[in-house]
Amino acid sequence: MITDRLARALDDRLRLSPITRRALAKVFPDHWSFMLGEIALYSFVALILTGVYLTFFFDASNADRVYHGDYAPLDGATTSAAYASTVRLSWDVRAGLLVRQTHHWAALVFVAAIVLHLARIFFTGAFRKPRELNWLIGVTMLTLALANGFTGYSLPDDLVSGVGLRIITSVVESIPVAGAWLAALALGGEFPSDEMIPRMYVTHVLLVPAVLVALVSLHLGILVRQKHTQFPGPGRTEHNVVGSTLWPSYTLRTLALFAWVLAVLFALGGLVQINPVWIYGPFEPAQATSPAQPDWYVAWGDGALRLFPPLEFRIAGHLVPAPFFPGVVLGGLTFLALYAWPFAERLRTKDHRQHHLLDRPRDHPARLAVGVVALTFYAVLTVAAGDDILARLLGVPVYDLLSVFQVLVLVLPLLAGLLAFLVARALRRGDAAGIGDLTRADLRRAARRAAPGSDGEGRSGASDIAARDRPGERIEMWPEGDLWRWRYRDEARHIVVTANRAVRSEEEAVSASRLAYPGVDRLVVPGPPPPPPPGPVRVALRRWGRAAAAGSLLLAALVDRRRDRRRQGRERTDRASPPEPSDETTTGAGRT
Repeated sequence: MITDRLARALDDRLRLSPITRRALAKVFPDHWSFMLGEIALYSFVALILTGVYLTFFFDASNADRVYHGDYAPLDGATTSAAYASTVRLSWDVRAGLLVRQTHHWAALVFVAAIVLHLARIFFTGAFRKPRELNWLIGVTMLTLALANGFTGYSLPDDLVSGVGLRIITSVVESIPVAGAWLAALALGGEFPSDEMIPRMYVTHVLLVPAVLVALVSLHLGILVRQKHTQFPGPGRTEHNVVGSTLWPSYTLRTLALFAWVLAVLFALGGLVQINPVWIYGPFEPAQATSPAQPDWYVAWGDGALRLFPPLEFRIAGHLVPAPFFPGVVLGGLTFLALYAWPFAERLRTKDHRQHHLLDRPRDHPARLAVGVVALTFYAVLTVAAGDDILARLLGVPVYDLLSVFQVLVLVLPLLAGLLAFLVARALRRGDAAGIGDLTRADLRRAARRAAPGSDGEGRSGASDIAARDRPGERIEMWPEGDLWRWRYRDEARHIVVTANRAVRSEEEAVSASRLAYPGVDRLVVPGPPPPPPPGPVRVALRRWGRAAAAGSLLLAALVDRRRDRRRQGRERTDRASPPEPSDETTTGAGRT
C-alpha cells in the first residue's frame, strides 16, 4: 500500500509512466552471444562491490610499516604500508582473502568478457552504421579496463607486481624525447618513487572507474536509442526486433545471469588461489622473481618484449631503445586499428547503408581471416610470455623455445587466417550447414583464385564477372532504394531470370537466391545497365509531342474559359429582363 502510494505520488509529479511503459516493452534478442556484454557489465558491478570493501582496509602508501599478524613468516617484518595492509587483508581481516581474490577474478572475467564481446561484434559486423560510436566506446572501455587492471595489480607492492611496474616504466621511458617526462609525471618522480602507490590508487579507485561508469551509461543509452541488432531468421528484418520484452521474461533471465556471475566469481575467489602476495614477498628494486608472469590481459605485451629482437638506433641524436617497438608501437597500432576498422571497412566496401541485421562470419571471409590472424597473433604472444615456465615443464632450453615462438608468431597467424578464409568461402558458396559437412571438393573450389576485380568474398562492382565454381552462372544482386533485387544469369545459355519480388535486405536476397539456385556465386552489382540514350529523331519527336500536348491543353483551357464566359453572360441577361405576364394572370386581373 505504501509503495503504491509512493509510486503514484512520483508519477503525478514526474510523469514517469509513459517512459516506463516504453522501456519495459523494449525487445531484446534471445541469442546467447548477446549475454557476453552483460557478463562484462555484471563483472564490473562485482568489481565495484568488492573494491569498496577493500578500500576500508588497504593503506595506499609507501611508508614503512611493521607487520604483526597471523602470517608467521612476515610477523615483525618491516615492509611498505601497501604490502602490509594487503597481507593483513589476506590473513587477518574477516572475509578479506575471499573478497580480494574475488575482486581479482572479477577483473580477469571483466576484461575477457569485453574481448569476447568485441570479437562477436567484429565477426558479425555489428560495428557498421549506425553503431560506429558504440564500437569506439567499447574499444575505449577495453583500453581503460586494461589500464585499471594493471594499476590494481601493482597496488599490493609485492615483488611480482613491482617487477611488472618496472617493465612498463621502462617501456614508457623508451618513447623518444617525451618518455622520461611521461614516466616521471605518472609516478611522481623517478622509479620507485614515494608517490607512485598513491597516484595509482587514485587512478584505480576514482578516475578510471568514474570514466567507465560514464561510458557504460552512454553505451547502454545508445543501445536503447538505436535498438538491438539481431541475426537473420524467420520474421526478422532490418526494421524490427524479434525476441523477449524487457519485462518480465528478459528481466528474469538477466537477473539469473547476474546471480550466476556473482556465484561463479565468489566461488573462484573462495576456491581458486590467485596472486598470493605473501609468497612473493615485498618489492625490492634490487630483486626480481623468475619465473613470473603478469595477468593474461597484459601478457601479450610481455610476450612481445621477449620475442622482439634487440633492435636499437638513434634518430636526430635520440636513442630509440629496443622496448619501443614491441611495447609502444605494437600496442599503439593495435588500438589504432581497432578504432579505425569500421571506417576502413566502409571505405573499402563503399557500404553506407544502415545495418540492423548481423552477418554470419562465413558471409565475410576477408573480415573473418583478418580477425583470426589478429587473435592467433596475440594468442601466441600471450603463450610466449610463459616461455620460462614452459621450458622448465618441457625440459628444454628457454632460448630454443624462444626461437620456436619467434617462428610461430610469424607463421601460425597467416596459416590460421588462410584456413579460416578458405573454410568461410567454402561454407558461403556451398550448401554445407557447418564445418563438419564440408567436403574436399568444397575446399578445392574455395581455394581457386578469385576472378579479377572481385574483393575475395564473392562480390564485385561489375556485372560481367562469371561464377568461379559454376562457369557462366551467377546470381546478381543490387540495391534499389531501400530494397534489394536479384536475378539469375547464365551467359552460356543466354538465360536471365529476375526475381519478381524485392526484399528488404541483402541477407534476404542471399537467402532467397541460395534457396532457388544453390551453389551459384552471388555478386553485388550496380544494378541493371541504364537503357541506351534515345536518338535525335526520337528526341525531336518527344519534344514536338510534348509541345503539341501542351498546346492542346492550352487551347482546351481557352475554349472552356470562353464557354464559361458566354454561359455567365446569358445568366446575367436572364436575371436583368422582367418576366412576361401569362394569360391566367391577365384574366385574373381583369376579373378583379
